[in-house]
Amino acid sequence: MATTISVSASLNLFSDSQPYKRLPLILSPPNLQQPFLSLHKSCYFNSRFCFSSNCSSSSSFSSTTATETPSDSTTYSYIEDSYKTGRFLSNEEIEKLKALQDFRYYQQLETGSVLVRVMKPGEMDITVKLLAESFVESMSLPVGYVSLVCYFVQQYLTERRAAIPHAVTLIGFYKGKQETNGGEEEEDLEELAGTVEVCFDKRGANDSPPTPTPPKNAPYICNMAVKQSHRRRGIGWNLLKASEELISKMSSMRDVYLHCRMIDSAPFNMYTKAGYNIVKTDSIWVLLMLQRRKHLMCKKLLVSKNPAELDTSRSDMDFSPQMDTWKS
Repeated sequence: MATTISVSASLNLFSDSQPYKRLPLILSPPNLQQPFLSLHKSCYFNSRFCFSSNCSSSSSFSSTTATETPSDSTTYSYIEDSYKTGRFLSNEEIEKLKALQDFRYYQQLETGSVLVRVMKPGEMDITVKLLAESFVESMSLPVGYVSLVCYFVQQYLTERRAAIPHAVTLIGFYKGKQETNGGEEEEDLEELAGTVEVCFDKRGANDSPPTPTPPKNAPYICNMAVKQSHRRRGIGWNLLKASEELISKMSSMRDVYLHCRMIDSAPFNMYTKAGYNIVKTDSIWVLLMLQRRKHLMCKKLLVSKNPAELDTSRSDMDFSPQMDTWKS
């Protein structure tokens, strides 16, 4: 599944609107000069990276190693982490942090299983690498650009962690099956397979979202990416369903938005099958800004006591980088 990365933050990575971030190096292709990155091809992103002016140059959360196992045996408190930043948390925010800490989405697949949960600080590096590789692939850039893109993605994810519990990054782990010599099935170790970002309300929304602009107070899904070796296994579909399930728990709003580039037929078909409809489409004038035209799509979630009952049987489209990208 190609990755659907839609970093829907205000990824003004290479934007001239932030003078202090200007680089002496001019990157090509020119697409990188646009305020929002649109990844597409090998990792579909349905949103974009958006960096705000207060992002730090290094991650203050990467104290643990990125090779940390996906096992939940090690305890981690999002509440404690939030207090370390000096933030004041309301009772409602504390309850939401607890809900995020306990959130687990599990789905059995034909070739294995997938587990989706909130990204921990020690898993930031592997998530950054996945997003950066997806972006570079979607833009058909040389592999040498991965390290540079990692730097900006690291800043972005570090900044977005400050938005918890109003926005969160989810990661999906895939556990495959293989037959032993005796004909018995044996499960492989869990491996990071994909990621997606979910914004729940206005406080978690990006300052400079992609166009067409979604309502800031409505839930928004973006920056979805699936590792190349795990595409076409249903990972992207289940990342989408996990996002919807979490939104059902965290927000009273039922209208969920996301972006899809017009040239991405695979992700568009997937979104359509999932119940998303086109709300608005970019004007042809966005081409003058070296951007791809995009659809803003919306779905009204059903009120359900058990969001896990959502259909997860459909095969998934590969998400490839786009900072708006896909592939199943």
